[in-house]
Amino acid sequence: MKASPLARRIAADHGVDLTAVSGSGPEGRIIKRDLDAAAAAPKPEPKAASAPPARRPADGGAAFTDTPLTQIRKTIAKRLALSIGPIPTFYLTSEVDMERVAEAREALNAAAGERGKVSFNDIVLKAVAIALQQHLACNAWWQDDHIRYWSEVHLGMAVAVEDGLITPVIRSAQAKSLREISSETRDLAQRARERKLKPEEYTGSTFSVSNLGMFDIEHFTAIINPPEGGILAVGRIAPTPAVVDGQVQVRRRMRITMSCDHRVIDGATGAQFLKTLKLLLENPLALVW
Repeated sequence: MKASPLARRIAADHGVDLTAVSGSGPEGRIIKRDLDAAAAAPKPEPKAASAPPARRPADGGAAFTDTPLTQIRKTIAKRLALSIGPIPTFYLTSEVDMERVAEAREALNAAAGERGKVSFNDIVLKAVAIALQQHLACNAWWQDDHIRYWSEVHLGMAVAVEDGLITPVIRSAQAKSLREISSETRDLAQRARERKLKPEEYTGSTFSVSNLGMFDIEHFTAIINPPEGGILAVGRIAPTPAVVDGQVQVRRRMRITMSCDHRVIDGATGAQFLKTLKLLLENPLALVW
């Protein structure tokens, strides 16, 4: 390729590919003027290699909508990235017979009248708080160089809000009655949806519960909320054929799955906690003992 020494030096300094420049000097030699002309020429707009062509929907609307991230969605993304990647997680699933709980709830609500109804979720939260009090090894935080075991149960309950998820905290849940937990959960959930929670009302939980049963979800696994050592995923209560005393009966049953941080909770430890929780739910009188 023919080019003047000056043109070669300019091309080398600016990373110009001389094979893409047409020369106007003697015998087609590339000179400084040719480089100036190439630099002044309009550059074609780069094309996004990975973006498919946008097709307008049949109804004539926009092909897509870009929505900026809200602060709560940014926080969720950041915390879940901290959880699902570095945390060695294992899962334990159990199935609970909820027939007695359903009967007890009906009796409680009939007696309560206008004082407020108790939900299945309230009963699950109360049972989790009692079970954690008996298995404090599951009521713990991972702190990098130590594990913090909490003597009180500060129970987080996942609440879906308009643009994400927030986890209000029931403080000292192990010391509160079922009626107190029911009242507090309603208040916290309502104010969470109205964005009226104070920071101290949705931070500091020692264990969390996520219930998707009301959305007809049978079974799922929840992501641990660091630095907590575990979270319980609660599915729907549904009539299911079950063997009772050697006979097949239709019973209301529920599946629960515990996600465990293996750095904090061992398999047998988590299994013992679930065994106690199952026992409490299948014998609801133990919740008021």
